[in-house]
Amino acid sequence: MEDARNAGPVRSFTDAIRSAAAGKGMAVISEIKRRSPSKGDLDLGLDPAAVAADYEAGGAACLSVLTDQDFFGGSADDLVAARSACALPVLRKDFTVSALDVCDARTMGADAVLLIVAALSDGDLTGFLGVAGQLALTALVEVHDEPELARALAAGAKVVGVNQRDLRTFEVDHQRALKLGGMMPEGVVAVAESGIRGGDDVRRLSEAGYQAVLVGETLVRSGDRRAAVQELLGTAT
Repeated sequence: MEDARNAGPVRSFTDAIRSAAAGKGMAVISEIKRRSPSKGDLDLGLDPAAVAADYEAGGAACLSVLTDQDFFGGSADDLVAARSACALPVLRKDFTVSALDVCDARTMGADAVLLIVAALSDGDLTGFLGVAGQLALTALVEVHDEPELARALAAGAKVVGVNQRDLRTFEVDHQRALKLGGMMPEGVVAVAESGIRGGDDVRRLSEAGYQAVLVGETLVRSGDRRAAVQELLGTAT
């Protein structure tokens, strides 16, 4: 815990989302990942620093960096390199299953940590939110349905991500985010995740009440990542 407390200044993930949403109508959290269980290899040889710089130049509000090696081919080094190459807040995207994982996220330089409600008990969810708060980390609390959303809110989540992809079948249900978006209390930052392909998806999610979208595959596979972020924001030239 002491190493995590001394890890240096934190960039505010929540403030970055709110500022971008207020100015552009939507914040884009651009993801850096080399592969995924559902799509296989995306770009195993990507340079996380170069990708981060491209995302920032395109207008991304935040980064999400996969640090899991087994399923996503990521590492803590990817997060360190990406954060060093830009001024954006960075989410450590990984499977957080202990308080030590929360501390590790801060120690490696992350500004936010992912908590997946489906993988955690109510006690762990509340406890990990508390640890994140002590370390000034934003917790992106991920849900898939109404009961999980209720659990997230009961635990005190302030930033809630709705993952449109089923973790068991990998199928994407675009109605999921639209339905849950209307259930978010005032003051909660709503983030839509997975299956977001272009500006039309972003507009629908904005109308459903979301302040941010987290986009990975579409951006990683793009031949021009800067322009791909701009297209999502409707600022492509």
